[in-house]
Amino acid sequence: MAIDFSLTEEQQHIQEAVKAFVDERVLPVAVQNDMDHKLDLGLIDGMRELGVLGAPIPSEWGGAGLDFIAEALICEEIERGEAALRTLVSVHVGLNSLSLLGNASDEQKELWLRPQATGEKLACFGLTEPNAGSDVAAMQTTAIKQGDGSYVLNGEKSWISYAAVADHALVFAKTDPGAGAKGISAFLVDLKADAGVTTSDYPHKLGVWAGSTGSIFFDDCVLPADRLVGQEGGGFKIAMYSLDHGRFTVAAGAVGVIRACLEASTKYANERETMGQRIGEHQFVQDFIAQMVADYETSRLLVWKAAWAKNRGGRSTKETGLAKWIATEAAFRSAHNALQIHGASGFDEETGIARYFRNARAPIIYEGTTQIHKMLQAEHALGWREINGPGGDREAIGVPARLAKA
Repeated sequence: MAIDFSLTEEQQHIQEAVKAFVDERVLPVAVQNDMDHKLDLGLIDGMRELGVLGAPIPSEWGGAGLDFIAEALICEEIERGEAALRTLVSVHVGLNSLSLLGNASDEQKELWLRPQATGEKLACFGLTEPNAGSDVAAMQTTAIKQGDGSYVLNGEKSWISYAAVADHALVFAKTDPGAGAKGISAFLVDLKADAGVTTSDYPHKLGVWAGSTGSIFFDDCVLPADRLVGQEGGGFKIAMYSLDHGRFTVAAGAVGVIRACLEASTKYANERETMGQRIGEHQFVQDFIAQMVADYETSRLLVWKAAWAKNRGGRSTKETGLAKWIATEAAFRSAHNALQIHGASGFDEETGIARYFRNARAPIIYEGTTQIHKMLQAEHALGWREINGPGGDREAIGVPARLAKA
């Protein structure tokens, strides 16, 4: 079968529309918003008007019904302008809305997914805790079932993007504290209306200053039985399903960082002169730029391969994890190289290069650290892990079947 990398007319249209939005509305204020630590709600309104907040959600639930190549293009363009806005796409669309699409009941979709897909309501994702990051099963938040079928939530979620801004949250808690991962369940929480819920914002972070990151606290928060998503004890599988979608948007956004650094660096290298020649003529500068080109092309291809896998349906853990690892590391490397090319001017916040450097660091940590993704890829290659979840093939590369771990 032939491989065709050309975009459809619809994909080109959404790419052009989002690019114009970023060029005309995001980039002119991005540096100042970042320095002011300002969450620009007007730009979020613009994303809603474009349909970005429900792009891959089917029209029957209020979305635009776009495929995952289009979603990748959206994330690339958005993060080329501002990481905080791509982060919103990740948590609102990737981690929350797509999870509801795949796991919620029709009644829950009508009440929760539809207003999210139209952008009427903003959503976030409550998984991480102070003592539970990579080790999800170590979470301490509990949801204890009552005689009337309701659940009482107690605990804390930390490092939650848009916790203090979102209307809705998909939250994970232990319904059976002694059962490890099998005791985790997923719940829908109205952060604005449910009693016993409070949020706070983190005032000091290394990056993503123009975004919102904080904590969610549950103090005897009572949720009716119809807030449970899926089956009791099925939360871990839902969380992993959610992360597949979230990691994809993170990887696609990282491609935008690489492109932004490449565009800024080539422009500067053609304008700045030292020792009587443009710095772009210096071999070391060319080396930095060549690395950015390779990183951009490699990362984008991995993201598009993951999008292809997602468009086919089913899990895409292997493809998405590889794209997330490679693209986020490449984005940070590109930002580092862009700083070297720009020299002292890059160290000045007003040029915007330092913003890309700071913002590119967090994605290497969240939604699966680089080390977690390396481990997963190695275990796939060794034949120790089923590809894309239980029931998948084992992919031992160059390893006799008798040596692969059962």
